[in-house]
Amino acid sequence: MPNDRQLAHEGEGTPVTESKLELPPVIRRQEVVAICLVGLLLICIVISLYLAKAFFLPITMAFIVGTMLSPAAGFLERLGIPRALAAVLIVAAAGAGAAFMVGLIASPAVEWSGKLPELAAMLKDKLHVFDRPLALWQEFQSMIGGPDTLTTLHLPKIDWVQPTLEFLSPTFAEFLLFVATLILFIASWRDLRRAMIMNFGEREWRLRTLRILNEIEDHLGNYLLIVTMINVGVGIVTGLICAVTGMPNPAGLGALAAILNFIPIIGPVAMFAVLVVVGLVSFPTLSGGLLASAIFAFMTFMEGHFLTPTIVGRRLALNALAVFLALAFWTWLWGPMGAFLSSPLLIVALIVKEHLMPPDAPQLPEG
Repeated sequence: MPNDRQLAHEGEGTPVTESKLELPPVIRRQEVVAICLVGLLLICIVISLYLAKAFFLPITMAFIVGTMLSPAAGFLERLGIPRALAAVLIVAAAGAGAAFMVGLIASPAVEWSGKLPELAAMLKDKLHVFDRPLALWQEFQSMIGGPDTLTTLHLPKIDWVQPTLEFLSPTFAEFLLFVATLILFIASWRDLRRAMIMNFGEREWRLRTLRILNEIEDHLGNYLLIVTMINVGVGIVTGLICAVTGMPNPAGLGALAAILNFIPIIGPVAMFAVLVVVGLVSFPTLSGGLLASAIFAFMTFMEGHFLTPTIVGRRLALNALAVFLALAFWTWLWGPMGAFLSSPLLIVALIVKEHLMPPDAPQLPEG
C-alpha cells in the first residue's frame, strides 16, 4: 500500500533511541593524551622530590611541623606574646625536648659503639644455641633436595654502622634550613593563610580554602598532641619494663622507644630488634634476654591495635592499606624522615580530597 511504503520510508530515517545504550564506551584521543600527561607530570614530580631531597625534605618537614605547632603559637599570641617571639619559644622548647631525649640515648650509644667487636663476639657465642636447629634444617633440606645452607649462624659485618648513621642524620645545612623555615613559617602562618584565601576571587572558593586550612591545622595539631602523648607513654612503659627485667640503661631504652614510635610500623620493629640484641648480650640465658623484648612486643601490639586506633581513629579514620602504602612510598623517597611525614601527608591529602570531591558529588553505582 502507498501509506505503508510511506511509513516504512519514514521509519528508515528515524534513529533508534535505545541503540545508544548498547554502544561500548568510547575512549577519546584527548582523554588518553590527558591521562598520559598527568602520569608524566607525577613521574617528574617524584623524580624532582627524590633528586632535590636536600631542599624539599627540610621545607616539607618545616611546613608540616609548623602547621602542627601553629595552634600553640596562636594560644601564646592570645596571651599577649608576639607571634614571632612565640615561634622562637615554641621551636626552642621543642628543640630542648628533642635534645633531652637524644641525650638519654647518646651516652649509652657511644659507650656501646666502642665495644662493638667485643659485643659482636659475645652475641655470636650466645647464638650458638641455634646451631642444632640449623643442622636439623639443613638435614631436612638435603632430604628434600634443597640447596645446602650454613650450619652456623653468622652475624653480619659492622661495616654498615657509619653509612647508617650518615643516612639517618641530616647535614648541618639541611638542619639549619629546617629550623629557619620552621620559625618563619610559624611566625607568618596567619599572613600566609590570608594570602592563600584572598588569592581566589569567588566567595565560594575562599570559604572552601578557609575550611580546608582550618581542618588541616586542627587535625595535624591534634595528631601531634595525641601521638606525642601516646609515644611518651610507650617510652615510659618501655623504661619500666627494662627496669623490672634488669636491662641496662632503662631510661635510654625508654627514650629510644618513644622516638622510634613516631615512625609507624618500622619504629616498633626496630625497637624490638634493639631489645633482643641488648637482652642477649646482657643476660646469660636466652629466656632472660628475650623477656623484655617479648613484653615490649605484647605492649606495642596492644597499643597499635587497640589504644591508638581508639584515640586517633575517632578523629582521623585512616585506611590501614593507605597508611602502609604511604609509609612505603615516603620511606623509599626520603628515608626515616619520610616515614615520619607519611601519616601527616596522608591526612592532608584526605582532607583536600574530601573538600574538593565531597561525598554528595556524583558517585559510581554500587554493584
